[in-house]
Amino acid sequence: MKVRIGYGLGVQGLRKDGTLPELVDSLESNGFDSLWLSERLTGDAPDPLVGLAFAAGRTTKLKLGTSVQVLPGRNPALVAKEWASLDRLSGGRTLPAFGLGIADPREQQAFGVAREDRAAWFDEALPLIRRMWTEDDVDHDGPRFSYRGLSVRPKPVQQPLDVWLGGRAKSELRRVGRLGDGWLPSFSTPAEVAAGRVLVEEAAAEADREIEVEHFGALVIYVRDEIPELLSAAIGARRPGLDPKELIPVGLPAVRTHLECFLEHGFSKLVLVPAHEPTSWAEELSEVADEVLGLQN
Repeated sequence: MKVRIGYGLGVQGLRKDGTLPELVDSLESNGFDSLWLSERLTGDAPDPLVGLAFAAGRTTKLKLGTSVQVLPGRNPALVAKEWASLDRLSGGRTLPAFGLGIADPREQQAFGVAREDRAAWFDEALPLIRRMWTEDDVDHDGPRFSYRGLSVRPKPVQQPLDVWLGGRAKSELRRVGRLGDGWLPSFSTPAEVAAGRVLVEEAAAEADREIEVEHFGALVIYVRDEIPELLSAAIGARRPGLDPKELIPVGLPAVRTHLECFLEHGFSKLVLVPAHEPTSWAEELSEVADEVLGLQN
């Protein structure tokens, strides 16, 4: 099992301007696998593809992923073009990951898609994007999109370009099995992702598909000293009855132990997301690398 550890910023983004270069350079120099940027139109996080394009221009090895990019509300042809372009310009280092978007009226207003319409939009758009990455003449008639002989170019370097999906609900797990190449959940314990994997693999088998064993991962939020009250409250609202420390390791030794628990369940692509913004990204990533990158192989 090939273990890889990346870093994400979550929806909070960077609170201090001008720190993204230090973060990106430190990830590359310390040997982290990847950078993952989240999307929240109504929040402070930068547009993920803009941020990843910036990172691509400063690095040669760092992989570039979204955690996740919202698909409902977007034109699949434009999404296909953007990701194919980034994949070629980065030399095949992209890790596209898509989701429905948060169930928040402000976000749904921004994307222009009603909450109840998101899943149907997603299910039509993602297969189209895949076809546009590989086919030169795409014909399609659907409830939202209609194309005749459409060719989106350039094509990605990676063929096929694997797509990761997030989500924890049963309907989302079934969608991963039907449409995804990998699963990257968040706000989940190691035991919960192990149970969810069973549903993903069952749905994949029903669709005559198979998810590669190395395409199961997880986002892991961590803190250095104590969990902020706002974060504890958010977890309580999202996961009532669950001790926040079951989701968020406190201190770097606990981070390593937590990652080892995911590895025991076969989840080998792990993304660390700090709940704090370090004074120095170079120092933070050097210390984290010393603690956890020995797990990579």
